[in-house]
Amino acid sequence: MRMRACSALGALLLAACTTHADGTQSVNKTAVGAGVGAVAGGVLGNRLDKDKRGRGTIIGAAAGAAAGAGIGYLMDRQEAELREQLASERTDHAIELERVREDLLKLTLSNEISFDFDSAAIKPAFQPTMHKLAEVLRKYDRNEITIIGHTDATGAESYNQQLSERRAVAVRDQLVTLGVPTSRLRAFGRGELEPRANNGSEAGRQLNRRVEILVQTTA
Repeated sequence: MRMRACSALGALLLAACTTHADGTQSVNKTAVGAGVGAVAGGVLGNRLDKDKRGRGTIIGAAAGAAAGAGIGYLMDRQEAELREQLASERTDHAIELERVREDLLKLTLSNEISFDFDSAAIKPAFQPTMHKLAEVLRKYDRNEITIIGHTDATGAESYNQQLSERRAVAVRDQLVTLGVPTSRLRAFGRGELEPRANNGSEAGRQLNRRVEILVQTTA
């Protein structure tokens, strides 16, 4: 069964690839989600229903495909809406948007644009961006949203930890004010513990000062 599942998954991934006129290829994420869900569901169904002549495999595959396709479709739509709504912010490097995996998006907010130095108060000029972000997040009620604050390594580690927590909480509270349910939001601070660049240069420190918003869609 494992060998058949692997072969099926490979075929589904190949079928999900689209070749464009210029020879490049892209992957339909919804199709991949359906394929992975179908194979996983088929394996589970087979294990649960070995004595019923394959009916467990068929039922499990159908359920898995539906769940996988549903998540992929929702994330495709949400990603497209966020890219459209935040196009100017992305151009200005105020926000980065990345599809981390099939069910997970990551938005990275630049602290230089969203917060003043050594402050956890969101800048008034950044409020329109928060409104646009909240507008999309409100529409997708299957989201779980994790907000993580980060700092550079300047100053005391304990102070940086507290500042990162306060900034994450400020973003969470602003989203709540704008209508995103509290039950879907979590906020944490990681201080200087997870740099993405070298703290030895100003450019590196600027990259490290950020708030990340992880948006995950659940089945």
